[in-house]
Amino acid sequence: MVSEHSDAAGDTAALALKILVAGGFGVGKTTLVGAVSEIRPLRTEELLSEAGQLVDDIDGVDRKVTTTVAMDFGRITIRSGLSLYLFGTPGQDRFWFLWDELSQGALGAVVLADTRRLEDCFPAVDYFEHRRIPFVVAVNCFAGARSYGADDVSRALDLDQGTPVVLCDARDRDSGKEVLIRLVDHAGRMYTARLLDSVG
Repeated sequence: MVSEHSDAAGDTAALALKILVAGGFGVGKTTLVGAVSEIRPLRTEELLSEAGQLVDDIDGVDRKVTTTVAMDFGRITIRSGLSLYLFGTPGQDRFWFLWDELSQGALGAVVLADTRRLEDCFPAVDYFEHRRIPFVVAVNCFAGARSYGADDVSRALDLDQGTPVVLCDARDRDSGKEVLIRLVDHAGRMYTARLLDSVG
């Protein structure tokens, strides 16, 4: 979603860009949206149930007690006239039907990754690669997890050349903001290159 609206003074147009925050179950998507949002984030979290334990793999995130069942929503102003609307996607397989709706009109996506469960972000990487939606991989650096460099993660995920990998702390506003700035820059470069290819 890219939309324009007048600011409070009514004399300049402001740009709003739609960004998805995706990744595996329990990787920190709700945390990232909440950390960077300048408004109270909308959350659709529910308590994990015994029935859900039969279908949700909570190995490695067994202290998690809630899960997103639709989406998280937040907003952040990058600079005057440029705002990002953030949509956090649910991580479980059974909610993937929502991704097509949420991805409509998105400028790009952040794929959050946990190196302890790196395979959990493969579906998100595949989803955005196949739909040619620009994305960055943000490695959420959990305490106690073995640290890997950006190049190691890029090779392990077999990312297309040029797909950025950044290290972050999803709890930290400044760290999350840097991830979003990196995504906007990457998406801008990709869309510019596609435009030049189309006219060339």
